[in-house]
Amino acid sequence: MSVTALPPPRATVGPIGWARRNLFSSWLNSLVTLVLGSGLLLVIVLVAEWAVTRARWGVITTNFRLFLMWIYPLDQAWRVLVALSLLSLIASITAARSRSRPLRTLAVWLVAGQLLLSVLSLLSGLEAIAIGDRAARASEAMVIAGGLLVSAAIGFVALTFGRRIEVPGALLAIAWLAWLPFTFALLQGFGPLPLIETAAVGGLLLTFLLAVASIVLSFPFGVLLALGRRSDMIVIRWLSTAYIEVIRGVPLVTLLFMAAILLPLFMPGGIRPEHIYRAIAGLTLFTAAYVAENVRGGLQAIPTGQIEAANAIGLNALQRNLYIVLPQALRSVIPANVGLFISLLKDTTLVAIAGTGLLELLGIGQAVLAQTQWVGTYLEVYIFISAVFFVMCYTMSQASYRLEEQMGVGQR
Repeated sequence: MSVTALPPPRATVGPIGWARRNLFSSWLNSLVTLVLGSGLLLVIVLVAEWAVTRARWGVITTNFRLFLMWIYPLDQAWRVLVALSLLSLIASITAARSRSRPLRTLAVWLVAGQLLLSVLSLLSGLEAIAIGDRAARASEAMVIAGGLLVSAAIGFVALTFGRRIEVPGALLAIAWLAWLPFTFALLQGFGPLPLIETAAVGGLLLTFLLAVASIVLSFPFGVLLALGRRSDMIVIRWLSTAYIEVIRGVPLVTLLFMAAILLPLFMPGGIRPEHIYRAIAGLTLFTAAYVAENVRGGLQAIPTGQIEAANAIGLNALQRNLYIVLPQALRSVIPANVGLFISLLKDTTLVAIAGTGLLELLGIGQAVLAQTQWVGTYLEVYIFISAVFFVMCYTMSQASYRLEEQMGVGQR
């Protein structure tokens, strides 16, 4: 006699089963679900009605170039697009060749973000054509949209066919190290390129550059501070501890004011760094102190037996930290450091009020709201800015989750 295996009842598995277990498991849960669901549906309907019929989204499309790059000259906008295309190429090839889930997440979101921005720029151009402003805003919107589409296409092709491209790992490492200084030099101008003041850089471009530069610089500096605080050399330990405690006891906006006003006084020969470099210095010095404390927590979690074993086999201090201690310590503090870097990304909004003369994304929003024709569009502007920050922060958090899964953080 054969026994036929029957599938489980459809009401106990799948979405229906999940809803019965979590939303309608009792009469009280059912009542709460219906009340909250009705309220949520009402809010969604009201927000959708406002967004479609009453919201003045023209404040975004009309000023889209300002939100992207502020008053950077349009005839030199190709520099921004070249730097972005290089980033897409390097990130996509690296992600494709390494097959790393975190890198692939960042590369995919980078391509998707550029596609979204190109669509918004295209809508801005179409709106300008509709109202007859063909000569000015329509042409610049089309140029920006085309450049973003090209950059996104480069990233997509590299991500798709990157495994077939034979690129030495050393060359990729050099490309990553050279991209940031090359981008700053390209945007500011060198050689035959005309010089452009860094005050002309703003909006999303400035926010991105401030965040990337500060993260790249603060992480190794913070690791060195953490090692210095645990050093056997008393002078280095005291100096590292004093720096960390002083910086952690001072608000970030105070450091930004000091970097903007006092930093040139300490530079030799009357050197006056550009405001963007002063802002990066303030953000880097502040973030490095918190990175150091995160890494110090990871260092304290390393069993002393491993350090003793490293000493027993003859490893010196550099080899012990490089091969034994730091890989484990940095792995355990990935969530804390990524959370810190997300906070750093959002803290770039403080540079607009710190006397630097720079206008990042939020500063551009406030400048746009000062235009007489867009009085009262606060909600539209702040929703747009919030959405941009949410996408960037969500991308970083998702890449962090992929990295934690890949490295087995929290798994036993």
